[in-house]
Amino acid sequence: MMAKTKDGTNRRDFLKLAATTAPAAAVATVAGTEAAEAAEPTGETRLQDTAHTRAYYDSARF
Repeated sequence: MMAKTKDGTNRRDFLKLAATTAPAAAVATVAGTEAAEAAEPTGETRLQDTAHTRAYYDSARF
């Protein structure tokens, strides 16, 4: 007899579910293949000049 957990599921149930959802996920991935366009940056795209960013820039220099 198979051991079930408190919520009533077991390993076999999980494997059945995994075997049926993998092909569905593949179909959903293939079906949604449209070319995405990048959004134009708005406003200031650089980091703000703070003590933290200056310390990072100083530590990142080689």
